[in-house]
Amino acid sequence: MGAERAAVAELGVLIYPGAQMAAVHGLTDLFAVANRIAGEHQAAQLPLLRVSHWQVEGDQPPARVYDSLPGTESHLLAVLIPPSIGGFSASQMSAALAPWLREQHARGATLGGVCVGSLMLAESGLLDGRSATTHWTSTKAFAERYPKIKLKADTPIVDDGDLITTAGLMAWSELGLRLVDRLLGPGIATATARFLVVEHSDSASECGSNFAPILSHGDAAILKVQHWLQGTGATDVSLAAMAERAGLEERTFLRRFRAATGLKPTEYCQHLRVGKARELLEFTNDTIDHIAWTVGYQDPGAFRAIFKKITGLAPSEYRGRFGLAG
Repeated sequence: MGAERAAVAELGVLIYPGAQMAAVHGLTDLFAVANRIAGEHQAAQLPLLRVSHWQVEGDQPPARVYDSLPGTESHLLAVLIPPSIGGFSASQMSAALAPWLREQHARGATLGGVCVGSLMLAESGLLDGRSATTHWTSTKAFAERYPKIKLKADTPIVDDGDLITTAGLMAWSELGLRLVDRLLGPGIATATARFLVVEHSDSASECGSNFAPILSHGDAAILKVQHWLQGTGATDVSLAAMAERAGLEERTFLRRFRAATGLKPTEYCQHLRVGKARELLEFTNDTIDHIAWTVGYQDPGAFRAIFKKITGLAPSEYRGRFGLAG
């Protein structure tokens, strides 16, 4: 029955000089376990996870050196950059690596960095103007070297939709589970974590996955708007501004946006804002009114209503269950 699953989702793991191979193989095993568990849900039309390893050699672009489904045609849905026990050095960023990462991102791949991997994403320039986290030993140097990045030093994972950064050396498991959650659903992510006996936030299984925008639709004009919305947090945007950014007439933009993402632009922005609010409720002690304002709602009452509609919980209930003190 597993062969009938229509889609293949390719997840690339980067192997660079000094990369922690335990994380490379651990992610490969994690996705294999998720595939097996998904295969047991025979009625579900779930994608098959294809895992590939991409080796960095000299100044050449990364090349695929391992493939769990050889002979399959697919494009990279995500690129994961594992940590390095030896820390970060500029020599790890070959001349071709940053352009390659930017190219994958421009094609719609989600990029995830663990520890040193976050620094490599920072070096690529993709995190400029965005939020990110990194290992606690690197926070001072990170803030000085990358002043354009909003560093959330006390947050273990910053899931910014198309860019995900994690702080701990062992956080590759949570990064992998986030992608399993997105592609196969929170139930299979939870079952995978239970099988591997690793921690995984239960907020996704109880309140639905964190917002994971569809980026692999192939509409470059819409993808450009999505990247812009992720960068601005969709806090103060209009339909006219989005259509202008896409270079499209408004009616054409509306039709293509919904066809590409499955959501109206207003719904998309609501999900994006609520996703950012969930992170703030889990990892900060900011007041709910302040969080509402931070994610773009002038009316805290409207924020509370939309948050409950999307997650099933009021913000205060969500914090009580999944927040730092929960």
